[in-house]
Amino acid sequence: MRDNAPSGRPPAGRVRRGGPPSAARAAVAVTAALVVFAVSCGGSGGGAPDSRGASAEARPSPSPSTAWDTGPDSLAALGDSITRAFDACSLLDDCPEASWATGTSPEVDSLARRLGVPASATWNHARSGALMAELPAQARKAAARRPELVTVLIGANDACRPTVERMTPAEEFRADFAEALRTLRRASPKTQVYVAGVPDLERLWSLGRSHPVAAQVWQLGICPSMLDGAGTSETAAAERRAKVSARVRAYNTALAEVCERDARCRHDGGAVHGYRFTARELSSWDWFHPGPEGQRALAEIAHRQVTAGRPPA
Repeated sequence: MRDNAPSGRPPAGRVRRGGPPSAARAAVAVTAALVVFAVSCGGSGGGAPDSRGASAEARPSPSPSTAWDTGPDSLAALGDSITRAFDACSLLDDCPEASWATGTSPEVDSLARRLGVPASATWNHARSGALMAELPAQARKAAARRPELVTVLIGANDACRPTVERMTPAEEFRADFAEALRTLRRASPKTQVYVAGVPDLERLWSLGRSHPVAAQVWQLGICPSMLDGAGTSETAAAERRAKVSARVRAYNTALAEVCERDARCRHDGGAVHGYRFTARELSSWDWFHPGPEGQRALAEIAHRQVTAGRPPA
């Protein structure tokens, strides 16, 4: 969820793997984390509350006869650092070749690769650090390409704020998502949309909390609404985490309900939020973003949903 990442990305199609960082790398990660996560999971500028409200997504009910194409020939990805594969290949850098949606890495085997979509017909419009408020602009870029499939995975930054009070309100989140779908439909009415839920941030906290270096990195600013524990009683921290988790669930409800009103939109049915990432599937640089194996897991979920004859119940 990082913006303006430094250069130094490995060649396309090549993902550097490795176990936990060396002591030197860990030291670099700790000292650099403040810079990264100040513009990372905290995001930048959620904007003023949207007055459009819940009615903004009102659309005719989907037609039951609308067919879903399980073999799209082009794909555009929208979202944040998860879809940019931030910290999946190297420290403090996007690694789009390892993206679950459009990546070229054989190790990850992205959704595009599994569907047989050539790299020339894929576009990754996600941006590390993006909030839901940015999705309409990303949708506008995607619509210009008229892709057969658009993927959406966004929302962690809306919950990962400096305080719980600054999290994006659920109705504002809902209105911006509805606006993004309308923006896409105006220019590309036949594009199919696959919507992945927001991952379970509390699950990620539970995986990294016992790692000594992860704890140091997190205290320097990564997703403070969920991960910060310095100077806070365990009871207060648990209550704060519960509020973040509740907001994430509200976001996922909004995603599902708005998507259901669009005849060419398919929600993952809770698959991503319910997926229990393991420690080996997280980035060994920050213990929060998906690493190559985590990206592969997201690609598997997406492929299963996109190629299913019917949407998840």
